[in-house]
Amino acid sequence: MTPQRDDTRDLSPARAFDRFLIILALLGLAVAVLAAIVAFRGEPAGATGEGGEPAEQQIIEYSLSEFAIEGLGEIPAGATVLRATNDGSTAHNLALEGGPSTPDLAAGDSANLDVGELQPGSYVIFCSIAGHREAGMEETINVVEGAMGPGEGADGDHEGTEADWAELDRLMEESILAFPAETEGVGNQALEPTILDDGTKEFHLTAAITDWEVEPGKLVEAWTYNGMVPAPKIQVDVGDKVRVVVENQLPMGTDVHWHGVKVPNNMDGVAPLTQPLIESGESFVYEFTAREPMVAMYHAHHHGQMQVPNGMFGTFMVGEVAMPVGQTISGVEIPTDLLVSQEIPMVLNDAGVIGLSLNGKSFPATQPYIGKVGDWVVVHYFNEGLQIHPMHQHQFRQLVYAKDGVPLESPYWIDTLNVAPGERYSVLMQLEDPGVWVWHCHILTHVEREEGMFGMVTAFIVEE
Repeated sequence: MTPQRDDTRDLSPARAFDRFLIILALLGLAVAVLAAIVAFRGEPAGATGEGGEPAEQQIIEYSLSEFAIEGLGEIPAGATVLRATNDGSTAHNLALEGGPSTPDLAAGDSANLDVGELQPGSYVIFCSIAGHREAGMEETINVVEGAMGPGEGADGDHEGTEADWAELDRLMEESILAFPAETEGVGNQALEPTILDDGTKEFHLTAAITDWEVEPGKLVEAWTYNGMVPAPKIQVDVGDKVRVVVENQLPMGTDVHWHGVKVPNNMDGVAPLTQPLIESGESFVYEFTAREPMVAMYHAHHHGQMQVPNGMFGTFMVGEVAMPVGQTISGVEIPTDLLVSQEIPMVLNDAGVIGLSLNGKSFPATQPYIGKVGDWVVVHYFNEGLQIHPMHQHQFRQLVYAKDGVPLESPYWIDTLNVAPGERYSVLMQLEDPGVWVWHCHILTHVEREEGMFGMVTAFIVEE
């Protein structure tokens, strides 16, 4: 057999030089192709200038921060790239309504958003990260023929604008003085059961899209149970047999998950694993026995990322969770004969059409709470949103005595309580001083924007 020659191991100088030239040629071709791809991707589709030549793109700069989008509100028509820079401390992105979006940008990062040939008209840009748009990251761009280009003023130079501080003061004061504002609809209303012959408590829930007024004048199409946000409060006792009939009038399928309630697997509400999907126009019956005291929730699980933030959430209470009566905690004695004057369910949300809200309403439409000096008050926090919320009471310390419906062995006092998505906390407060005491999420952009106070704010009005 004639041995094969390995040309890669023994090349003459001439042969090696020929191969070197071929490699250089191939590298040159690759660079040319890459340059062509970059040039092609840099041009918006259909953007051409005179004579069919590619139109020159204009690059418009926008700054993203907590929680605002700053940049030109009026730009010339033509081929446009929006350059977004995250000048904030948390992730943001920039999206065109009905169009493309940048990736999520970490603090300090930038990205280009090629929006093609913008014709005269109005366009909305926003941050699509949950809750950011509702917190103020939405702006309208007016595209006009012959508008000044970016960086140009009337004399061709950039003219900065100075904030109208007096107007900002006026808007904030006006928004605060509007509290409490009336809106249509009240959530968290108790759902009364029908008592069947065997003692079973039967509840009826209808899932449907309903108009809901989140704040004065802001009407949204909420996804609701029984037409309210939050959904009706369900209260049962330990040992009760529970039957819930769910009728689906939504345009898509749904199910109901009993978050924090011990139920048989086939009642857990996770279609199609534990049950068939409740198709539009159909109904499903959930049956289980309430086995232990619990502070729980119920909400959709199918496409929960859409159905829940849009309003399909409610509270589910089983019996009463034990409180630390008769104990002395950090020098404060909890009376043995403790009398609770009111029990407040507070459901937190930050996304969907409902947005930043307490019990389905945004300030100044949030409910004020009224009590007297010396009253003891129980609050149950339920986070049905997508973000953590540090809930701060301006005057009265909160005694955290149960988490997710389970009594704590060591209750503790706190004035700001972090409530993460899915969590429930039960706290006890004593109203010690008269006045109007603000109560809010302490992520400040969840409660204030340039137009004034909004979102996750309410107050306790304490009378003598």
